[in-house]
Amino acid sequence: MLILIAGLAMTVPQCTDLPRSLSGWERSADGLDTRHATTIAAKNGAAETQVTIRKAGTFGIAADQPGWIDVAKGSGRPLRMASRAPGVTCAKIEKIVYYRLEPGTYRVTIGKLQKPQVKLMLVYGNRAQGFARRGRVG
Repeated sequence: MLILIAGLAMTVPQCTDLPRSLSGWERSADGLDTRHATTIAAKNGAAETQVTIRKAGTFGIAADQPGWIDVAKGSGRPLRMASRAPGVTCAKIEKIVYYRLEPGTYRVTIGKLQKPQVKLMLVYGNRAQGFARRGRVG
């Protein structure tokens, strides 16, 4: 029994070891930002918010539940994702989807949600690996 517990402890990531880009996940405030998470209400399985990017780069949207994450500039069409990353189970991050963004204001839409609210965080980073739509690597 003790060996089983020790084995499980070694396979579960420790949330104290979250990467710097996710260090704000436990802090909560208004607005999508890299320094904290925000919780927004979902209606009919969807939620929407905006984010303003000041410096070009690769940014991710972390979510606490499965769902379809789209990012679009203004009222335009959704952008193609650069990559995606698995979540961090112990922190209750289900997924992170990365996009290459230029300065400006973007609409973030999350669909196919199963809970009445979703916790999100903007993640700054250079996620070079992953899978993009149509099987292309970002």
